[in-house]
Amino acid sequence: MPQPSAQRRGRPPRISREEIVETARRIVDAEGVGRLTMRRLATEIGSTPMALYHHVRDKDELLVLLLDDYAARMLRRPDLPPDPRERVVAVAGTIHAMLAGVPWIVEVLTADDLLSEAALWFTEQIVDGLVACGLTPDDAVRGYRTIWYYTAGEIMVRAASTRRRERDDRPTYRERVFGGIDPAELPRLSALADRWAPLTAEDTYLDGLRALVDGLVARAGTA
Repeated sequence: MPQPSAQRRGRPPRISREEIVETARRIVDAEGVGRLTMRRLATEIGSTPMALYHHVRDKDELLVLLLDDYAARMLRRPDLPPDPRERVVAVAGTIHAMLAGVPWIVEVLTADDLLSEAALWFTEQIVDGLVACGLTPDDAVRGYRTIWYYTAGEIMVRAASTRRRERDDRPTYRERVFGGIDPAELPRLSALADRWAPLTAEDTYLDGLRALVDGLVARAGTA
């Protein structure tokens, strides 16, 4: 007697690229880019990794879609001051303000390969501003790289410090070390030990940025 055939599963629900991007954004906002995988994404959507590949080629393309999504929703071009030095500061400061709340984007960008084409306007303004300040085009690119490293590093360090404090409110290892510094060996650090943590927690990004830009321009003037 023939056995009844197994019931076939229905087709997985249709998914869209917009749904993929929205779900991926929710994962990285909540848990960081390291937790985003195609398998995890498929599970969250209720589909299969193979179905995702009909919409995105791989994780790199997915990250670029996320960057473009953020750029379309959040990027705001600042008013540009006429002075080129101030233009560089204004644009770099805007980049910092926009990315400080989304450090996962900085983590993606520090791979130095993936980017959003919409963000290239900001790069253009910094490079053009440095050229207008007297740097050669090649040195302007090097200057942009220095400004970006400073900006990305500041965001990443603060984000990591914040996450660590949120997980553990006990005195940090640094605080314990600074509390026992030998003033005979390290007199300057010993004198600053009590104020080290609040001083290094201050938001001095713009001050450092201005000093950095001033140094780049001054070096161009003496070349």
